[in-house]
Amino acid sequence: MLQAIGLTSTPRRDRPPAVDDLTFEARPGAVTALLGPRGSGKTTALRLMLELEPGRGITYFRGRPLHRVAHPPREVGVLLGDVPGHPSRTLRGQLRMLCAATGVPAARAEELVRTVGLTGLERRRIGTLPIGADRRLGLASALLGAPHTLLLDEPAAGLSVPESGWLYELLRAHAAEGGTVLYTTDDPKDAARNADRVVTLEGGRLVADQDAVEFARTRLRPRVVVRTPHAARLAAAVTQEARAARRAVEVVAEDGNRLSVYGSDCAAVGDTAFRHGVPVHRLAEERGGEGGAGAGRGRGGAGQARRTQEGEEPAKPASPAVEPASGGAEREATGRRRGAARRPARSPLRPLRYELHRLVGVPSTPLVVAGVLLVSVTLALLLGRGGRAELPAVLAGWPAISPLPPAALGAGLIGAFSFGEEYRYPALTSGRGAVPRRPGLLLAKLTVAAAVALALGVLVVAVDLEALRFVYGGQLVPVPKNWPTLSASWLGLTVGCAWAGVLGAGVFRAAAAGVAAVLAVPVALVPLLQKVLTGPSVRSAAGLPARLREFAGPQWSPALDRWLAGVLRVVGQPAGVALSLALTGLLCAYVFTGLRRKARW
Repeated sequence: MLQAIGLTSTPRRDRPPAVDDLTFEARPGAVTALLGPRGSGKTTALRLMLELEPGRGITYFRGRPLHRVAHPPREVGVLLGDVPGHPSRTLRGQLRMLCAATGVPAARAEELVRTVGLTGLERRRIGTLPIGADRRLGLASALLGAPHTLLLDEPAAGLSVPESGWLYELLRAHAAEGGTVLYTTDDPKDAARNADRVVTLEGGRLVADQDAVEFARTRLRPRVVVRTPHAARLAAAVTQEARAARRAVEVVAEDGNRLSVYGSDCAAVGDTAFRHGVPVHRLAEERGGEGGAGAGRGRGGAGQARRTQEGEEPAKPASPAVEPASGGAEREATGRRRGAARRPARSPLRPLRYELHRLVGVPSTPLVVAGVLLVSVTLALLLGRGGRAELPAVLAGWPAISPLPPAALGAGLIGAFSFGEEYRYPALTSGRGAVPRRPGLLLAKLTVAAAVALALGVLVVAVDLEALRFVYGGQLVPVPKNWPTLSASWLGLTVGCAWAGVLGAGVFRAAAAGVAAVLAVPVALVPLLQKVLTGPSVRSAAGLPARLREFAGPQWSPALDRWLAGVLRVVGQPAGVALSLALTGLLCAYVFTGLRRKARW
């Protein structure tokens, strides 16, 4: 059971809240429609339920708020608008990436592809899918964890009649197995036809909470639609005759030459038009429309007012402690048994698997690697041809005029994409809050970024070395004696740049900010540190490494001591100190801005 209690959004710029004290419930085994015209607060209400919108109130999913649910994908499946995800990712890659995040086997993706009718489109890019296939993919994403509750924001918008029929059959099947379904719509006829219960909003407030039969009887009033070039004249005539006959007839002028007549029929309106000599271009009876969604001339509370006049009390949601009826409890138990076999296992490898799927599923990663190799080889050959640059700079393809070598820039760019694409194409946030800010995902991104940076650094040096040997001969490329220290410096630089890109994009939520954080180290921090270190000083810190070893107590072996001394020399360089300070500052900023709310992966 879903119970929304006192949902109120935070008002902005002295405007009333989009949702104001909204309380209702959606029962298991039933499809509930959240009905209202555009701007009535339907989408904001869903976002408040999912804790994606600031405000007050609480929503219980089977007695627990979302932030206390151990496995949110197992409890709630969400579709808000279009399918979130990188447009260059394939349909299969998107589902497998979400399977890794959800903690379900990859075979679940193949199963849902068949269930939602996307067989044969697995290799299509998300950005090229038609709206029908896009909506099916969104439902597949929402169903990955076999959730008990489905929250869908206008799922049938823009779909054809057959596509809409298929969609509502799927929702009905989910409810029949004991699940809870809540979807939004602005079409009253859609709500009456496809929902078991209709919750009507107007101006962010609850107008009515009725079962579908009562909703159709009280709020979907029959009307006569008339098109005539003399709409005002016919409206006056119909109103005058209704008053004379003491009949409750209401005439609403629509756009252009269209009238909606409530409380009458085609015969009476046609006779009135004939008696007054008004030509009629169209005369038809319809059900639904303006009064159904609470729009126009204050008719939003008509159904509620009519129920009050008839002596009925408006429906009120149950207290969070109240259990559902016995039939609902049986359906809920059926729903729990239905998904028990797919309960996701908690594992620290889940965010790591997700990040690997995210990294290899888009073309940006191989394009960056290929571009880095091409630029680095070109620069290495040009530097080697001159014969003036030192061997480390030649192998790195690092001319003196460049702030960073191509490999470090590429590692920083890949690191920046890891969070930049997460915020630009939020595949995770719709169902589980601010997922990119969770510690598990941060550690996974740092780990994968470090591995990619190490591989890229080794690959660049190997390719540049082979290119130099092939073009200029092996005798011109001697192996330096201090190659371990140079290797440590080189790999530390690439990993540090990758981490700076990750943290910079994570703090400022944009890949460009991650790249700026990488470039800030050589452009701003290193010159500043060099001025500080080379400026006039009264005292010196010479001998600090030896005193640190004495303070540590245990005596290390000579080999380990040499390695530690080499690490200290590498880190103690201006570039190493600047990079360390930048990473420390970015990590503190990330913790301050992103990890304030307790969350689980």
